[in-house]
Amino acid sequence: MEQNLNQAILRTDISGLPLEWIHFQTAVKLYCADQVAYTCGSPLLVIHGGINARTGEQSVLEINSIIATVGSQHGLNSQRYIPPLNNSALFRRDSHTCMYCGETFSERHLSRDHIRPLVQGGQDTWTNVVTACRDCNSLKGGRTPEQAHMPLLAIPFQPTYAEYVYLQGRHILADQMEFLCAHFPRSSRLRERLQ
Repeated sequence: MEQNLNQAILRTDISGLPLEWIHFQTAVKLYCADQVAYTCGSPLLVIHGGINARTGEQSVLEINSIIATVGSQHGLNSQRYIPPLNNSALFRRDSHTCMYCGETFSERHLSRDHIRPLVQGGQDTWTNVVTACRDCNSLKGGRTPEQAHMPLLAIPFQPTYAEYVYLQGRHILADQMEFLCAHFPRSSRLRERLQ
């Protein structure tokens, strides 16, 4: 097993609801605090600890790519949960593609565009923002897409909690991706894009 100390571990609650990405040190703390209920996915790391003075044996901890922890996060599965809006997650939601010209850009060349501009009473919400290249955002200015004659290529959506966890991830392993996708709604636009 090749050790990758930078690979994020997917933490879930005891029911299997994806919660967050954690570093291996946090996982070790959860194991040591007896907070890990069960594991899923493939073995990711083997951590060797200290030597027991009484038995002379070294402690060994195998950490999987997905760990379920005791307790739950009430309200995360609720229809009312609204994930925090940030540009990084927004750009990933839209596949780093400008929703006006259709070109794909690196994150530094992208911006958040308000479909109904703030100056016209629009809100800074998932369903009112899209990814736009800087040129298209500047060209559209303080107008709606209709006013600017710049039709949207896709309708924006608010991700569910599991989709948001996916959007926060980097270098997601195949077993982690399969686990996350199982928690996406059947009508998920992210599911459609990833299949």
